[in-house]
Amino acid sequence: MSPLIEIDELTSAAYPVIIIDARAGADTYHRYLAGHLKGAQYADLDKDLAIKPEDAAHGGRHPLPPIKDFAKLLGKWGVTPQSHVVVYDDKAAAFGGARLWWMLRAIGHTKVQVLNGGLQAAINAGTPLSTEPHIAEPVADYPVPAEYSGTVTIEEAENAAADDAKMVIDVRESPRYLGHTEPIDLIAGHIPGAINLPYTFNLDANGKYLPAEELKKAYEKTFGSIAAEEVIVHCGSGVTACHTLLGMDYAGIKSPKLYVGSWSEWSRRDLPIATEKQA
Repeated sequence: MSPLIEIDELTSAAYPVIIIDARAGADTYHRYLAGHLKGAQYADLDKDLAIKPEDAAHGGRHPLPPIKDFAKLLGKWGVTPQSHVVVYDDKAAAFGGARLWWMLRAIGHTKVQVLNGGLQAAINAGTPLSTEPHIAEPVADYPVPAEYSGTVTIEEAENAAADDAKMVIDVRESPRYLGHTEPIDLIAGHIPGAINLPYTFNLDANGKYLPAEELKKAYEKTFGSIAAEEVIVHCGSGVTACHTLLGMDYAGIKSPKLYVGSWSEWSRRDLPIATEKQA
């Protein structure tokens, strides 16, 4: 199953689909009520797809929720191992869309797709929006494994960034990576040894993912001789990095891992920081 689904395929689906609206930012629930895909349930990035950190220096700004809590949430949404789940947000999957896709894949749920182009693609296609909140019939807690798969620790990210046989990819905007600006975290810069490949690299001018073959060639060129399983992806807080992991999966590259703590954790741990002076 492709990790992406087009709006016409979703609206014409002859099979049952559980749709989750996972947009992020200010007043998300009010924006959800103002217009969402019919039947879509609301997911809160900060409360449902992450937990409030006690200390961002240990886990970053968006730590993953305890896996048992995620199991209960999925049961509340009516999600079972057999469910077909479609997720979207309003930033081409760069917020909660890809994050929830990754979380479901990280517990072994394979029938999950992200709406290519997000809410804007639906609007552009003339899809009617609903203002009625949707609440599913709850089911039993989802049967989850002991932990999320495909993550690395800060120590593993540090070792990988210093290893020529491994690669750490920072998907933040280049000015943040270069240390020219930092609008969110305390210190600007990047992990020494990490390369910069902004998540927008995945997208065309319409906010949709580039064709899979085009992405595959570009990623393989970036990796060079480095094996995909030796690639680690991060961003500011482990959310937008999932956009690139989705793009890699779409391109047939299945093994890269997520550093959840990302820059928000690294920059608070008194570790080396690399920058590039502005001209």
